[in-house]
Amino acid sequence: MKTIFSKKAVPFVVVLGLGISGAFLTTSMQNAKSAPIPKIGYVDGPDGPCTVPVRCSTDLNVVCRASYAPPGQIAKDKFDGDCTEVLYRPRN
Repeated sequence: MKTIFSKKAVPFVVVLGLGISGAFLTTSMQNAKSAPIPKIGYVDGPDGPCTVPVRCSTDLNVVCRASYAPPGQIAKDKFDGDCTEVLYRPRN
């Protein structure tokens, strides 16, 4: 009697255990955050608009600026020669 029960119960317990562990692993992978994408933004300089590169990010955070002590120019993404898209400050 014990062998019949164990032959039927062990595969069920193994499949159930794999299912539960797979569910927890999937949930933990969904919660993992990916690193923000680094991006070079541009501000106006002495040579014209959109000429000075500034290290920025696409992660929604504080707006990326040329300097932060006195608020400097807002860095923007250069697309077809125009600076249009506002970029954000990179997280360190």
